Amino acid sequence: MKKEIILNATANETRIAITEDGRLAELFVDTPETERMVGDIYLGKVARVLPGIRAAFIDIGHKQDAFLHFSDIGKNVDQYATLFEDEDADIDSDDDDDDDEVDDNPRNSGTATAESTRTVRRGFRRKKQPQDRSADSQPDINLKKGQDIIIQIIKEPVANKGVRVSSEVSLPGRYLVLIPFGGGKVGVSRKITNFREKRRLRRIVRSIMPKNYGAIIRTVAEGRDEEAIKNDLEDLLETWGEIEQSVKTESAPMLLYKDVSTTSSVIRDLFQSDVSRVVVDSKKLYREIRTYVKWFAPHMADKVELYRGREPVFDVFGVEKEIAKSLQRKVWLKSGGYIIIEPTEAMVVIDVNSGRYAANQAQELNSLRTNLEAAREIARQIRLRDIGGIIVIDCIDLEDEKNQKKVYDEFKKELRKDRAKGTVYPMTELALVQITRQRIRQNILHSFAEACPTCGGGGLVASKSSIVNRVERWLRRMVTDNKEFKWTLYVSPILADYLNDGFLSRLFRLQLKYRVRLVLQPDSNLSIDEFRFISHKQKKDLTDNYTE
Repeated sequence: MKKEIILNATANETRIAITEDGRLAELFVDTPETERMVGDIYLGKVARVLPGIRAAFIDIGHKQDAFLHFSDIGKNVDQYATLFEDEDADIDSDDDDDDDEVDDNPRNSGTATAESTRTVRRGFRRKKQPQDRSADSQPDINLKKGQDIIIQIIKEPVANKGVRVSSEVSLPGRYLVLIPFGGGKVGVSRKITNFREKRRLRRIVRSIMPKNYGAIIRTVAEGRDEEAIKNDLEDLLETWGEIEQSVKTESAPMLLYKDVSTTSSVIRDLFQSDVSRVVVDSKKLYREIRTYVKWFAPHMADKVELYRGREPVFDVFGVEKEIAKSLQRKVWLKSGGYIIIEPTEAMVVIDVNSGRYAANQAQELNSLRTNLEAAREIARQIRLRDIGGIIVIDCIDLEDEKNQKKVYDEFKKELRKDRAKGTVYPMTELALVQITRQRIRQNILHSFAEACPTCGGGGLVASKSSIVNRVERWLRRMVTDNKEFKWTLYVSPILADYLNDGFLSRLFRLQLKYRVRLVLQPDSNLSIDEFRFISHKQKKDLTDNYTE
């Protein structure tokens, strides 16, 4: 599979496209409005503790408090607390030689965040004490209101929800993820399959790791020499030392550590040997990326190319058309079928339709082929749009259980390409396939669009007749309390035409029915469902006085 990274930079936006065999697979957008927050470390203050929902809210200086679920509070939280109390506190370390395999799968532009660290630690504990699994997943919670706590963002804010955080902190580097208070544990990415290489890397890291720290050895560390890994570890330890110093001198809420930008994290985590080239259309960004690549992987520096053409780089690689398609509700399949993607508050619903694909074949075979093609496209759209949470797919009905399993297996196979953790459930009797996918940040659509101010994002607006009914109800309430005769009615031009339509217009009938004189004024600044009543006598807007 040919894999490329294409970067398009403007004054206010950087877009990073990852293509696989010429098709857009993933897209990242870096703007001031969509600033990446996952991986940032804060010194926060506990604002509220709610045992009923097993969660706490942490003040980190944002408009909305951060959400800390009790399951995201690790057993090491008391050890982090020693940073506030005793600078020379000595914490015991467990240096056993368990062969720990972990997944350093980068789910948000490649960064192994605190959430992956939590998974690692639980993996360590499960291996050592399998009999205590249930108790281990629910540690004793001793949080108190007003308490200072170090937390790391693991999920971006979504809609009206604030960020989700964890008290288990990690620092991602190129080859390692440093885990302060990791108890000497060293995990190795399960993507490194060579046993000797895993043992070599673990031996190197353990020989240079300070007491009480832990680490995850990332996939890109495979084949690297001790000097490269040591340099990466020293940089991470230096960063953690600065964080420790800030904790002792600053007061909450306070940003302790800002993770790298989306652009930097993509290059750091995704530019690996399977990438054939990186194409950049900005000289400044090209120099920065090439300098960084020369530092960590000199043999890959020649893969970084500066695009000098006049035509936009995303047009040349066909990315712009793919982005336009990703914003559409309907996505066509090559066979003539199509899928409909409908986001809701609780989940995303995807409907599979055969469309024009109605060949003179057995219905079962026709439905199977459409479902299989849809499974491949849906898996790609999920990655491309970064859809998270619960995804329900309404497939075309299949009678044969073997065919149902084929569709289920196709979904599983395609979603293995996804770096985000997800689970696929077998097709139900109603031909529904359910997927749960880890939600780290908002859907990519939010980078290009915002809710319509008229419909509020619902996609529908009130009908003209319903708005006229609202106007009439306003008049009915007004005449029971006010004896004024003359009013100016401001409405949108569309509604003005509707009110004036016909020989006996709707406006005339309203005046006749309520014995008032209405001077109609079209106002293009008003949306179709807005209207304003101005009193001629008082010379002021009285709309709100009689609004339902």
